[in-house]
Amino acid sequence: MNNKVLLGMSGGVDSSVSALLLKKQGYDVIGTTLELFAGSSCCNINTYLDAKNVCNSIGIPHFTYNYQKEFQKYIIDDFIGCYANCKTPNPCIECNKYMKFGFMWEKAQELGCDYVATGHYAKIEYSKKYNRWVLKKSNNIKKDQSYVLWSIPKNLLEHIIFPLANFENKEEIRKIAKENNLKVANKPDSEDICFVPDGDYAKFLENHSHLKPKEGKIVNSRGEVLGTHTGLYNYTIGQRKGLGISYTVPLFVLGFNKEKNEVIVGEEKELYKKEILVSDINLLLVDEIKDWTDVEVKTRYSTKVAKAKIMQIENKIKVIFEEPQRAITPGQSAVFYIGDIVLGGGKIE
Repeated sequence: MNNKVLLGMSGGVDSSVSALLLKKQGYDVIGTTLELFAGSSCCNINTYLDAKNVCNSIGIPHFTYNYQKEFQKYIIDDFIGCYANCKTPNPCIECNKYMKFGFMWEKAQELGCDYVATGHYAKIEYSKKYNRWVLKKSNNIKKDQSYVLWSIPKNLLEHIIFPLANFENKEEIRKIAKENNLKVANKPDSEDICFVPDGDYAKFLENHSHLKPKEGKIVNSRGEVLGTHTGLYNYTIGQRKGLGISYTVPLFVLGFNKEKNEVIVGEEKELYKKEILVSDINLLLVDEIKDWTDVEVKTRYSTKVAKAKIMQIENKIKVIFEEPQRAITPGQSAVFYIGDIVLGGGKIE
């Protein structure tokens, strides 16, 4: 393979330092910023200018490409569809699958690149034990982003570079940026979903879809009516605040009855599950899970891993946890680890 690499750049410090590191390592680097959603935190004039200025300062080309239609189809429409069906999505996972390691990889090939790179905190290595390229957790465990990368096509792994893989904290990255006079050295991290920069998902849904406030009943698991809600999309499993009901014990959202337009609530003990089914699976480490396999499972980006055993049943995976897990949410991803290696993942049903 050649040493030409297309680097996705958001104008932030991580992708900027990635550009610098790749060039120092001898790669022929091309920087690119994808136009995905007008007005988002990663797609605005400042983003493009910051990325272009960094590329100019270190002497590499930079191009922008418009993928707004594709982003609408694969990310925004999926986001809306999940909420319309009482699921809680993670759009970053879809963006990685379709945009960064889908369309950006296609663009890389058009430009004659054998590699595509991003500023994600994760590792890709060749494993002699498994005789294949594997996705692993980053050295920076606090920032590790392997959870949102499980949907990468396995045949692409050997073509991906994560320049920040071996750094153990973000301050090291900022220090490199300062030492090399990159103007983005102190730029704050973006924590929210890029196309909902104010964090108001309900407002976004109401402004960009058919979803509108529609009152319905809040009921407990016995069907007793306890109050009214303002639209199913305003709630997520495990939610306690903002329910507007009083009861003898604290109540949490357990689930939904879409047909009856009901939010179902209950006590915290009712939030725990020991078994789940996972669909839309992508296996990176093996081609098929033929026997019960011991793994660690992460069911949200912010949760800790939990011990479990998994088995593939046709195109789904059954998960049985060692200990019941709290507030498992349909639409989120379950990602399976063996040690620090990503076995694969899928969507929680």
